[in-house]
Amino acid sequence: MLMKRLPIEGKVDFMSVRMFAFALSAVALAASVILIPMKGLNFGIDFAGGMLVEITKPEGAEIEDIRALANELELKAPNITEASGTGANAEETFVIRAALPDEDEVATDADTNTDESAATDQEIDEAQRFIDALEAAYPHSDVEERDWEILRRDSVGPRVSNELLQAGITALAVSLIFMLAYIWFRFQIAFSVGAVMALLHDVILTVGVFSLLQIDFDLTTIAALLTIIGYSMNDTVVVYDRVREELRKYKKMPLKDVINLSLNKTLSRTLLTSGTTLLALISIYVLGGEVLRGFSFALIWGVVIGTYSSIFIASALLLHTGLTRDPEKLQSADEIFSKS
Repeated sequence: MLMKRLPIEGKVDFMSVRMFAFALSAVALAASVILIPMKGLNFGIDFAGGMLVEITKPEGAEIEDIRALANELELKAPNITEASGTGANAEETFVIRAALPDEDEVATDADTNTDESAATDQEIDEAQRFIDALEAAYPHSDVEERDWEILRRDSVGPRVSNELLQAGITALAVSLIFMLAYIWFRFQIAFSVGAVMALLHDVILTVGVFSLLQIDFDLTTIAALLTIIGYSMNDTVVVYDRVREELRKYKKMPLKDVINLSLNKTLSRTLLTSGTTLLALISIYVLGGEVLRGFSFALIWGVVIGTYSSIFIASALLLHTGLTRDPEKLQSADEIFSKS
């Protein structure tokens, strides 16, 4: 029913509003570039280091009791939050975050202890130390049917977190470089400039939103950003391929009209793909729980902003990147190989 209502080939003049879209994106990009260093990102333990324990709520325990237990153990910068589960048998949960002791603190404590290895292990594994204290404070009445459960447990040292952050940034940079090379080889340089500018636009705005809302920024967010790059590029390539075909067909039509025609011919496909993807992602965001919330939010935002950038940024930039109408330069890589 929805497919019947969507226009197969509309007559929307997208290029008439391109300057407004450029101005809107420029303001949003400037705000993101200013906001990110000023407000910073709320790094998760993958990048900031530390420990995280998520448990179902023990019977009779309140959040103040868990905070008191963390303070009693002298956890470093503890942060305890309460969350509601999802699904038919949803349970309330506690999420406990804390920084790990600095390496010099661990070394000092180990030197003053007769059992050096035991002291070091105890200081490093803050998550297990907290779990042991929690089990002593709230013992299970039955071994087989536990009163509360450990849903998640992570612990990352500062050295490893720095390496993970560097690896994540490298992955994003390398992916953009390969996208630039692919579009350059598949189409021509004018197409690749527009595509990569649109991808940078999507990545910067996504990171800016994470900074604004202070959502946890961790390895799953990097995975989401890479997914956004792939999704946005796929959408852009579909439009670019149509633009190339229409340029061959209408050799005297103004470039602005060719791009509008191409966008209108791919509009129904774009709306259907984005719409069905958003339905799945919204379901994950609502029902997936706290663990998947940041990942699913990044993808939802990425699909929306990626669809926008494919139409109003990547396509509109073709009017300003020196796109040639030379048929020889509009050949695809497959055609080039078939002639050789």
